[in-house]
Amino acid sequence: MAVLESFRLDGRVALITGSSAGIGLAIAKGLAEAGAQVVLNGRNPDTLQAASAALAAQGHNVHIQAFDVTDSAAVNQAVSAIETRIGPLEILVNNAGIQRRAPLAEFSEANWSELMRTNLDSAFFVGQAVARCMIPRGRGRIINICSVQSELGRPNIAPYAASKGALKMLTKGMAIDWGPHGLNVNGIGPGYFKTDLNAALVANPEFSDWLVQRTPSRRWGEVSELAGAAVFLASDASSFVNGHILYVDGAITASL
Repeated sequence: MAVLESFRLDGRVALITGSSAGIGLAIAKGLAEAGAQVVLNGRNPDTLQAASAALAAQGHNVHIQAFDVTDSAAVNQAVSAIETRIGPLEILVNNAGIQRRAPLAEFSEANWSELMRTNLDSAFFVGQAVARCMIPRGRGRIINICSVQSELGRPNIAPYAASKGALKMLTKGMAIDWGPHGLNVNGIGPGYFKTDLNAALVANPEFSDWLVQRTPSRRWGEVSELAGAAVFLASDASSFVNGHILYVDGAITASL
């Protein structure tokens, strides 16, 4: 296979969780541009329909599957429905996630539970359900969306960093357990990107100025810049890459 052809995803079915907007939608678009059939996921059918229509208008093969990634029963039903209605899942991107900011001494138990369930439990639930389909087929790609907070801390987000640090190690564990069955499991660690999740930080001149100076590339990331990393890890081009976290962060994790 020629090198450029190894990046193609023609006909492969890809489920991207939390993909009605932001990073998830940008990754879905990138996978679709590489030829994949993409399945958008979220809890709001109307938002999903709008995102699906936008991708379909660009000529992409797109489907939607609304379900709550924190509900293991709903996850299992949805994965089964996708396999029956659309085709065998060959790519999974665990992207669903939330952020909650507060001083650690004041962080509520409810917010801790919600954050862990969304950022960590969901990757286990969906990853396990999809892997059970992939393993008998002897192939599959799973990409977990980690974070620079898988490595670095910041004030007032200790629980978020804990969830993303755990997701990094879950990624490695998945690769170890499922690699012998032909699955490749890797992570993408985005730096600071202009998303709805970071809207308050983008709008804060003091933080934004600090971030630009802290990041060697001297700017915020654009969500479209994550698509190439996702296509690489979803494709045959990364056939011997397993258990790796690819940081797309403008070198922020490389610099003190």
